[in-house]
Amino acid sequence: MADEGIDDGQRDDRRGGGQHDDGDEDADADGDEGGGTGADDETETARYADPDENPYVTDPPTDFDPVAELSESTARTQADRLRAAIREHDYRYYVEADPIVSDATYDALFDRLVDLEEAFDLRTEDSPTQRVGGEPVDELEAVEHAAPMLSIDQTTDPDDVREFDDRVRRELAEAEFDGVGDDWSLEYVCEPKFDGLSVEVVYEDGEYARAATRGDGTTGDDVTEQVATIRAVPGRLRGAPDDVPSTLAVRGEVYIPRDAFQELNRERQERGEEPFANPRNAAAGTLRRLDPSIVADRPLSVFFFDVLEWTVGDAGTDAADETDAADETAGDAPERPATHWAELDALESFGLRRNDRTELVTDVEDAIDYRDRTAAIRDELEYEIDGIVIKVNDLAACEELGTTSRSYRWAFAYKFPPRTETTTVEEIVVQVGRTGRLTPVALLDPVDVGGVTVSRATLHNPAEIEALNVNVGDHVRVYRAGDVIPYIPTVVEKRSDGPYEFPETCPVCDSPVERDGPLAYCTGGLGCPAQLERAIEHWARRDALDIEGLGPETVEQLRAAGLVESLPDLYRLDREDLASLEGFGETSAENLLAELDASRNPPLPEFLAALGIPDVGAATARNLAESFGTLDALLEASEDDLRTVEDVGETVAGEIREFLDGERNRETIAELRELGVDPEPYETETGDAELEGLTFVFTGALSVPRSEAQAVVERHGGSATGSVSGNTDYLVVGEDPGRSKRRDAEDHGVETIDEADFADLLADHGIEWPPES
Repeated sequence: MADEGIDDGQRDDRRGGGQHDDGDEDADADGDEGGGTGADDETETARYADPDENPYVTDPPTDFDPVAELSESTARTQADRLRAAIREHDYRYYVEADPIVSDATYDALFDRLVDLEEAFDLRTEDSPTQRVGGEPVDELEAVEHAAPMLSIDQTTDPDDVREFDDRVRRELAEAEFDGVGDDWSLEYVCEPKFDGLSVEVVYEDGEYARAATRGDGTTGDDVTEQVATIRAVPGRLRGAPDDVPSTLAVRGEVYIPRDAFQELNRERQERGEEPFANPRNAAAGTLRRLDPSIVADRPLSVFFFDVLEWTVGDAGTDAADETDAADETAGDAPERPATHWAELDALESFGLRRNDRTELVTDVEDAIDYRDRTAAIRDELEYEIDGIVIKVNDLAACEELGTTSRSYRWAFAYKFPPRTETTTVEEIVVQVGRTGRLTPVALLDPVDVGGVTVSRATLHNPAEIEALNVNVGDHVRVYRAGDVIPYIPTVVEKRSDGPYEFPETCPVCDSPVERDGPLAYCTGGLGCPAQLERAIEHWARRDALDIEGLGPETVEQLRAAGLVESLPDLYRLDREDLASLEGFGETSAENLLAELDASRNPPLPEFLAALGIPDVGAATARNLAESFGTLDALLEASEDDLRTVEDVGETVAGEIREFLDGERNRETIAELRELGVDPEPYETETGDAELEGLTFVFTGALSVPRSEAQAVVERHGGSATGSVSGNTDYLVVGEDPGRSKRRDAEDHGVETIDEADFADLLADHGIEWPPES
């Protein structure tokens, strides 16, 4: 094993020193000669990990010694090196788009770091392993920007761009700006105008400090935890702390790549959720989620393109002399460059991702040509753009030009025309998703929209049809933006009577259709073939019956072969059935049959979670099992009975009762029980009841995950709920709490305590805190 056989002393010899913490190691690696964008690139002075010093950069070993055999000193050194190497690999992959290791190798290094941090308690706040997202926040706080994030005047007319150029030249000449003359060349930086969500990201002494949305330009929403999960946003800047500004606030655009957007929408539709209309909405909606772990699961990326604040040292300065950050002497913090172009070079040297299609031009006609060239390749890009941005390159000239109350006077947006055409609706069909959601689709007389032939467009839901008043035969406008599903924003000429009449029964199984707000659903449930694959996948999920080997590909094979036409058919499969499937041998067939057989008598909570009852996840399923004890008792429970269950309100109670009353669902459950699939009655554990009668709510970060704190309360007879009410006894406030729960506690007169008070209260009841792992 290339690195694992080296003892502590040898490891230290290879790094050129003794033990260091995470920051020391990175300072050593960053300060050595060489570095930059590749193992052989000696043009940059900063990198996260030097291949000559760190074995996990180039051709890293992945056959690690068992964690249990390592000393703490060895584990700490290895973890330090892994953190530095993973930062380098993140930079190569997410910023330079030039990875030097395979995904499998990266995953092996990442998993090893996770194992080391957990086994030896080596986790650091800025470790790459912490990008999975922290505890949910109660609400997004408002924060003030380092500098105003203003808008940009825009046009689709090239003459307006030329007028912008004339105005800039005239105003600089009138101000007798240095260098203006008859042969003066006015440089512009041209870049794509990204169609995403603008954010401010702030670094203090090279470390990621905070992030905020643009908001009203002066203040925005605090999305520090959410942005921290984006892998293209480095947790620390490249270079030692003395080699970067003491404060650097940059403006960037968060977006979702096109391919990832399509996959995200496909998954949403399979879950019966409304698809995002476009990548920008998807990015904006994701970044404002209160749960950072959800943001971490979304494929967000970012480009950086402006400096809002650049402070050097305690006093801070914005330099007027152009300085290329790549030429700075190690240990000397770079002054702010004198041009936008040099700023972009500096940002790149710090590890912040810039767009590779940005260009520096010396004439407004070149800027117009850049826009035309960019428009020609916009559909080939991995991200959505709606034009270009033209900026005066000289920062001193920008300072002279100034701003208006809402926009920069030194920048101008030259937009692309909207991609819309008109055509006729030939037919409207209704598709049934895997969760039963019905989606109407308009089949169109094919029309060319922005160079792409469009023959179908989504109508989203019945409410959208009614709002548009659209029907077969109508002349409509079709809008398309890149790879976004085309949609109809308006009816141009009404040629039919009234809107399309949405079907009252499912076009697949003929079950009644029910409306839920603007959406429509098939009530066929487990008996609807269109929903079957999704129902089976849900049945086998880890948080349901956990049937290994019954993933989406296998389910699709079973359905395509006609072997499974209903959920109970899973328990009619035999060895010969499975052996007929491609990729199934005798062993894999036996394994799947054994998994299915083991799922015949599941615990009642897991069985209820597996059924796919609307709004019944693992927690609600457990509460239902605790309240009713047996499946038969639940099947006979009234809505009033259901409403007595914790976290089951009027709406959820109605959905549960409606699902259980569904004829096909009842038939499916009965058939499963006839085949021997019958859940075990739920037996309430007789545990300690020291906290019986007490209800707790938690907010902010504790020394352990909040879920663990809730489990302690429940294990000792208390209740832990997610919201404050008049029945709450204590609100436990951790670090960085949200405001809404504290405000609710004040309104309801609920006592607020911190974690130390909580520990004392538990100690009074003989309960240890924090709990043992």
